[in-house]
Amino acid sequence: MGANEFRFFLSCDINLPVTFRVERLEGTLPEKKPSGVVSGVDDQKPELFVECALHIDGAPFGLPMRSRLQTSGPPYCWNELITLSAKYRDLTAHSQLAITVWDVSRGKAEGLIGGATVLLFNSKMQLKTGKQKLRLWQGKEADGSFPTSTPGKVPRQERGEIERLEKLMNKYEMGQIQHIDWLDRLMLKAMDGIKEQESSKKGSSHHYLVVDFCSFEHRVVFQESGANFFITTPIGSTNELVTVWDPELGKINPSEHKQLKLARSLDRGIIDKDLKPSANERRSIQIILKYPPTRSLSGDERQLLWKFRFSLMSEKRALTKFLRCVEWGDVQEAKQAIDLMSKWEMIDVCDALELLSPLFESEEVRAYAVSVLERADDEELQCYLLQLVQALRFERSDRSRLSQFLVQRSLRNIELASYLRWYVAVELHDHVYAKRFYSTYELLEEKMIKLTPGVHGEDRYKLWQSLVRQTELTAQLCSITRDVRNVRGNTQKKIGKLRQLLSGLLSELTYFEEPIRSPLSPGVLITGIVASESSIFKSALHPLRLTFRTENGGSCKVIFKKGDDLRQDQLVVQMVWLMDRLLKLENLDLCLTPFKVLATGHDEGMLEFIPSRSLAQILSENRSITSYLQKFHSDEHGPFGITATCLDTFIKSCAGYSVITYILGVGDRHLDNLLLTDDGRLFHVDFAFILGRDPKPFPPPMKLCKEMVEAMGGAESQYYTRFKSYCCEAYNILRKSSNLILNLFHLMAGSTIPDIASDPEKGILKLQEKFRLDLDDEACIHFFQDLINESVSALFPQMVETIHRWAQYWR
Repeated sequence: MGANEFRFFLSCDINLPVTFRVERLEGTLPEKKPSGVVSGVDDQKPELFVECALHIDGAPFGLPMRSRLQTSGPPYCWNELITLSAKYRDLTAHSQLAITVWDVSRGKAEGLIGGATVLLFNSKMQLKTGKQKLRLWQGKEADGSFPTSTPGKVPRQERGEIERLEKLMNKYEMGQIQHIDWLDRLMLKAMDGIKEQESSKKGSSHHYLVVDFCSFEHRVVFQESGANFFITTPIGSTNELVTVWDPELGKINPSEHKQLKLARSLDRGIIDKDLKPSANERRSIQIILKYPPTRSLSGDERQLLWKFRFSLMSEKRALTKFLRCVEWGDVQEAKQAIDLMSKWEMIDVCDALELLSPLFESEEVRAYAVSVLERADDEELQCYLLQLVQALRFERSDRSRLSQFLVQRSLRNIELASYLRWYVAVELHDHVYAKRFYSTYELLEEKMIKLTPGVHGEDRYKLWQSLVRQTELTAQLCSITRDVRNVRGNTQKKIGKLRQLLSGLLSELTYFEEPIRSPLSPGVLITGIVASESSIFKSALHPLRLTFRTENGGSCKVIFKKGDDLRQDQLVVQMVWLMDRLLKLENLDLCLTPFKVLATGHDEGMLEFIPSRSLAQILSENRSITSYLQKFHSDEHGPFGITATCLDTFIKSCAGYSVITYILGVGDRHLDNLLLTDDGRLFHVDFAFILGRDPKPFPPPMKLCKEMVEAMGGAESQYYTRFKSYCCEAYNILRKSSNLILNLFHLMAGSTIPDIASDPEKGILKLQEKFRLDLDDEACIHFFQDLINESVSALFPQMVETIHRWAQYWR
């Protein structure tokens, strides 16, 4: 929705009863007059109720409604939902609620506490929503006539700071003011102080009733039933702009829709199957076929593809575009489209992923996409497995063709089976689709247990149990993390507690009864944890660094985190792995480090431990990156005193991650999440911000600090030129696979990963912008070189880097 776009509902279209909530009465009730009767009656608690009546144009409409009795207070809280017999469509511009508060514990004369009247529509003819604080007229029953003698609105001349703050608070609670946690806490505390000061100054004897009006997805604008247009202010002779609301905005033009159906109906009957497009039409079609999958087609473009559908059947790229042109509500058209689809040139796996997106609901189309996926080998399928599990959300049944395909392929490959089980298990937290994901989990379990010939000769039941024990292991690691966090003292004391637990109470983790398949690498069997080599990282969440024994006598190191959502890291590292594969297919190895990440829950998971050090630590202990690498790969005759192989590895890895983090919009980059191995491979960790989000102001397009450039010999050296060459080459290679990457992110649109769930459409469009599909390869080389120069010359992030180092020092 555009910044100036105004979306609304019409009151005459809302066939729902008028509903609001009576919340509480604020203020001190007047003391009862002595009755003169010596009994406990005078000590009786107040028994309050609220009477609500709707008045339309000054006349009562329907029966008044009463709340329950409330005796505990002050404040007297009802928090009761009141539903009137009238509906929103019945209201007029002068509809108002007359609300009166009564106390039945008092005599007839004293029982009336006060009343107030409130209009349901404001001066802009929009329905009032949210909390309304009404000042009661003491001793007066609410007057429903128009104009009323008991308005609940505080007169403008009497409004002070409290009224202003309460109006802003109402907007805040309705989401019209952005929530910023740390600032909100300060604001709420300050508001409480201001309220106390104001009440002590005034000592007001007024009573206020708080009611909460129902909110809708969009604003509700008043319009009488049967009216065809809004009555706007008469236009004078001045050149003022007048806003006119169009109720039909965004709706389909019936004339155009009818013309389209007639044209297609005519085409369906008499079109020549050998009809060929003209030169201009062919150019237009080629332009359409190059559109990214995120771009929708116009009516003319859809008609053009439909007209030449038969001649396009040999063009495999055209199938997904053609299927977007089909009116699936038209049975005959849908039937013809499915028939043509089966005869079309077989599409690539990349395009099949697009057919599994939420845009395509036809079961036949989705089944066709699965049949194309069956051609992919296990390595390629594993690249897309995370997204294919997410695509189950868009299926029309729990045990769909896609679900069955994923399970069947997993039976042939234990790594696929393990990852599928984890990806599905993590989504069981999604209450909306939990049943669907559980159905796939159940199907996998059922197939693995019932079919007797095992993978690699193993019994399938034991194989399934080896996967289930992965969950038991992670549950024990969560328990250990909690125990270690509760230890008071420094990191060394926590490490001591960890080793004590592994050697004592939880010694069964030192040597497992039976080998367990590693959750990160299911092909590896682990037999226990080496307590003496296990440790804890110095950070707020205290992640565990564990060394596992393997069945073949080796070891593997992992990091276990509890309290952090690793699903976003898992997605980014999967993309790094995929992009590394795409680059290598073009014979470009940029020495990337796609370490393994597995989210085992919404706030827990495992990461592969890569022996390395952060650039912040390296630069604090060494003069430069070059000095650090000289310790491991010294060469007097090599460039800058290090071996040419080590320097080339460093340059390549810097180039690869510069391009990938730019495309994915990775944010919050600092010297503590840039790591370097002894052989010169640089890589990134911690991907809490992606798709353009960044907590730092004015982030550069890519993270390329001056120390990295200095390690290449400076901005004028031949090695820095080589770095820029690698960047441009990698960028153009990945641009060729932009459709694949966009399709994978589109399949993630329904996930609950924070940076995607916040605005999936906007995130995918940001990703598309990074590919600059409007430029050719040569223009992109100039574009990317400019980006690199802009990033290197960005000085502000260096200030932020210094602040971050201070924060790390005092942690």
